[in-house]
Amino acid sequence: MLIPQRLKQRRNEAYKRRVDAAKYNREEWKHAGDQPTNDDESYNDARGSFHKYLPHDPKGEVDPAAYAAFRTAMASGDPADFDAIPLDPAATRRLANPQAALAYVTTGLDGHFGRIAAPPTFTSLETAAEMSELYWAALTRDVPFRHYGSDALVAAAVADLNGLSETVGPRDGGLVTANTLFRGETAGDLVGPYISQLLWKPVPFGPVTIEQRYRTPVAADFMTSFPSWLSIQRGVNPAAPITYLPGQRYIHSGRALGEYVHLDQSYQAFLFAALILLSYGAPALAPSNPYNGPGNQGGFTSFGGPEVLDMVAKVANIALRAAWWQKWSAHRRLRPEAYGGRLHVQMEGLADYGLPAELSDSDAVARLLSAHGTALLPQAFPEGSPSHPAYPAGHAAISGACTTVLKAYFNEAFLIPNPVEATDDGMALDPWLGDALTVGGELDKLASNVSIGRDTAGVHYRSDGIQGLLLGEQVGLAVLADESRNYNEDFGGFELTAFDGSPLLVVGGEVYWL
Repeated sequence: MLIPQRLKQRRNEAYKRRVDAAKYNREEWKHAGDQPTNDDESYNDARGSFHKYLPHDPKGEVDPAAYAAFRTAMASGDPADFDAIPLDPAATRRLANPQAALAYVTTGLDGHFGRIAAPPTFTSLETAAEMSELYWAALTRDVPFRHYGSDALVAAAVADLNGLSETVGPRDGGLVTANTLFRGETAGDLVGPYISQLLWKPVPFGPVTIEQRYRTPVAADFMTSFPSWLSIQRGVNPAAPITYLPGQRYIHSGRALGEYVHLDQSYQAFLFAALILLSYGAPALAPSNPYNGPGNQGGFTSFGGPEVLDMVAKVANIALRAAWWQKWSAHRRLRPEAYGGRLHVQMEGLADYGLPAELSDSDAVARLLSAHGTALLPQAFPEGSPSHPAYPAGHAAISGACTTVLKAYFNEAFLIPNPVEATDDGMALDPWLGDALTVGGELDKLASNVSIGRDTAGVHYRSDGIQGLLLGEQVGLAVLADESRNYNEDFGGFELTAFDGSPLLVVGGEVYWL
């Protein structure tokens, strides 16, 4: 029992720690500067901006008054102005929570103070390269990942992407290859199978074990005709649902991965990853864990399973709030499906949006014109993208934050035992006999899989994911910094590796880049 004096000291110390954390964050935020943007909002017709479910004309251009009302609401923050945003008369769907962009966060990083690069501009060659990658991701959705080295369609994708003025993603010798195609950009992404072990391994979930088998859609795409594309932009419910292959399968192709990140819960992949890693016991815990070694105590509510699970959940929604401010208030980048509509309209001669000719002349677009008669980006989801702007990706922000936390609590050098690889049809797992796979590499790969899986489905560009991961990393580090103030244990700090490979130390409420 605490005597009154000790209770008063505890109360004052708890208050001081909260104030110290708030003061430290306030000083850090002074140096944030303005969030850079790409100035695509300067187009009078909002050609480079998100406006799904607002009223659209027959070319897919937004009604100027409706878009002005939307901008007014974002600027004022008045809930009544949000209620006054007009949706298309045909819309049966709603905008995805734009007021969350204005919510406060009192743990770690407030949503308005993360900083990322401006997105590539609407007419840039970089965005054209990102769209070309997405076209090829759609064309190769049903190629098993383990066939990438021998598949003719993948070879055509590699040749076409290398022929553009700009290339995106990891390269080998300056070129996209079958081994780098659609992969993430960390060192771990290029080692081993395309899919992280943490999306294949069984998950110990209390008294049951979850096998990571999921439904895989049949090979069918959506929004490939202009009328169906325009209907979805106006907010009409899709005409046909997804149909699925028989049985449940391990993730083995772009289509299977896209469907996983279509229906997953917000931090599901990282909750499962935490449970898998916890099942490996003490050797998988971070070397900095104060209970790693001899002693008469073990970690639990601090440095143990309950804290790890809490932190993964905690940072996920904080990261989403940071992403929502970037999406709705700073950038409002149009979704790839809308870019495909702009390219199609330009190629039909109905408008000139200034999009690069090398994209319309590419092999990817030629194949789509032959298959569907349009340059629209085939969507894996009947409804296309969610009803919020593209940049940065929310899945990527969650991935960045949760992965950062997991790297802080686990030993990045620990080798994943008995690694596996999905078979061609995803019905089974084969042993992986190649390079050893580490926890750090597979966590980074998991972050990229979840992020790029959304690209594969057609709802995000690569840069949405790259910058989303970095924004999430900022959130994760800020929450770890706050948490590092609160322990009673003799703790030297969280040691982890950033996505860019830099070593980090988080201790005493501060983040040190070593």
